[in-house]
Amino acid sequence: MNSGITPMPERQSFEELKLVGQLGAEYWSARDLQPQLGYSQWRRFDEAIQRAITSCQQSGNDPANHFAGAGKMVDLGSGSQREIPDFHLSRFACYLIAQNGDPRKPEIANAQKYFAVQTRRQELSDAYAADLERLELREQTKHEFKALSSAAQDAGVHGRMFGVFHDAGYKGLYGGLGADDIKRSKSIAEKENLMDRMDTTELAANQFRMTQTRDKLKREGIRGERRAIDVHHQVGKEVRTAIERIGGTPPEKLPPAEHIREVRKRIEGVQPKLALDEKDAKGLLGGSGDDAG
Repeated sequence: MNSGITPMPERQSFEELKLVGQLGAEYWSARDLQPQLGYSQWRRFDEAIQRAITSCQQSGNDPANHFAGAGKMVDLGSGSQREIPDFHLSRFACYLIAQNGDPRKPEIANAQKYFAVQTRRQELSDAYAADLERLELREQTKHEFKALSSAAQDAGVHGRMFGVFHDAGYKGLYGGLGADDIKRSKSIAEKENLMDRMDTTELAANQFRMTQTRDKLKREGIRGERRAIDVHHQVGKEVRTAIERIGGTPPEKLPPAEHIREVRKRIEGVQPKLALDEKDAKGLLGGSGDDAG
């Protein structure tokens, strides 16, 4: 009786296992790939394939182009053959199976690296990428604000003067407007964190302002509240001048962005779509739009 356990043959490279169909499309046999990914039981490997098919749908791609049910003839001990279920898999399908496989298996880890490099275009949708960029930049500015506050404290800024120090940077960058003035001009609620309503461009300008001020305070050994405040204001003005010189929009003229918490919710709740180039999107269909049969 067949136990469903496949003997573990000598490892071959993934490229050595690659096949080419009648339409000229490259593909892999799931049965050939199974031992390469460390699975001795077809049932377990089939579960990984089903998860990959679901992932393919969620990524905005058609599973029919990447997973084709097929049969594979195997030799029996009696010298006869019988057909067992198999799949023909595109390169993208192999990538998804590796991503949905058992991460404890070293074979899966190697396959993840291989197919992540070999899959030609796995691009996040523009909207998702923009959200992710803004969220990451907001986290960076959060850390930079803390680092700047620490540098200001080392320079001798204390107590209520921290507010004056940070406002000086805004006034330099925003043409004389402090944080409260910026909120009023952009109709941002008083209790909201100003940087939570900045878009990527505005966040980047403020991150640069904070980074350069922190470095200057430390590099020049600035000491004293007044000197530290003046340095922050001057750096803010320099960043503003650079923006004007290259024809950029003054930060006070940039409209407020949606609150960063909404961006975070969207990223956490939506499966990113993977945009494939035309060849990869067709997968098993190769250069033809007809069914692979």
